[in-house]
Amino acid sequence: MTRIDNNASDDGIAVTVRGMVKHYGETKALDGVDLDVREGTVMGVLGPNGAGKTTLVRILSTLLSPTSGEATVAGYDVLRQPRQLRRVIGLTGQYASVDEKLPGWENLYMIGRLLDLPRKDARARADELLERFSLTDAAKRPASTYSGGMRRRLDLAASMIGRPEVLFLDEPTTGLDPRTRNEVWDEVKAMVGEGVTVLLTTQYMEEAEQLASELTVVDRGKVIAGGAIDELKAKVGGRTLRVRPADRLQLEPLAAALDELGITGLATTTVDAESGSVLVPVLSDEQLTAVVGVIMSRGITLGSITTELPSLDEVFLSLTGHRASAPQDTVPTETREEVAV
Repeated sequence: MTRIDNNASDDGIAVTVRGMVKHYGETKALDGVDLDVREGTVMGVLGPNGAGKTTLVRILSTLLSPTSGEATVAGYDVLRQPRQLRRVIGLTGQYASVDEKLPGWENLYMIGRLLDLPRKDARARADELLERFSLTDAAKRPASTYSGGMRRRLDLAASMIGRPEVLFLDEPTTGLDPRTRNEVWDEVKAMVGEGVTVLLTTQYMEEAEQLASELTVVDRGKVIAGGAIDELKAKVGGRTLRVRPADRLQLEPLAAALDELGITGLATTTVDAESGSVLVPVLSDEQLTAVVGVIMSRGITLGSITTELPSLDEVFLSLTGHRASAPQDTVPTETREEVAV
């Protein structure tokens, strides 16, 4: 069977999801999800615990069958062409999936052979990825002796054996220390630089800002927002002016003047003594203009004035009503199913 004729390469879309629904009895894990992921980019999928993120990844990687809906990945239909699709995707889940009894090198070699790589190519690819992920010194050790960070890097290397066109990363840095997390981020950025398309689920706001070009926010199985990070921040509506007077002695008088005149109509201004700035919440261009007017009327010389959008964590809270929480989707074990091979 060949790829379906959906012009995937012509329109620049690597992943297309339409009307995706997944029910577990009365539970709606996905409830009509639509999604497009552009080729060579990172799409971040955010949502509170149980929002449906992991269920979506499992369907797109052919591990689950949807109740209804359709999807194509790298030009292949997820339901009609699962075998072909599996050859052009990679998947790293929330927990390492490598065989802990096997050494790191044998794990990678075995996966290469399962993907029908010739023995010579499978050996070369295993060597290449062990070096790339700084695991060469541990190549002959059983994976059970690896640290959590090493296992995660081995798992990521395993997902890259077949040089995937699309890579699914489901909470890839859960439980990692900051240094190892940064190493994983560097590798993901390198993959995208090589043309790989990534769909990333995460609860780390910093991770989304570091890696994602666009975000999709899901809650209770539905997409509730999407777009570039700055676009989502703008939708929340709040901005903060960071005003730094040239003379630090004017910090307190400036903050008091703004509070006294009620320029913002919001929370009181705050003084960031460390940076020598006054933080002023504003909702409109008119309020911004009023703040500048107060500064000028008081004869305060400005060092700088900048506008800051809300943090991604604040956007997440505003859109979902929940703070980012630890992974993962709650799916009854007995109802999980796999697509027939």
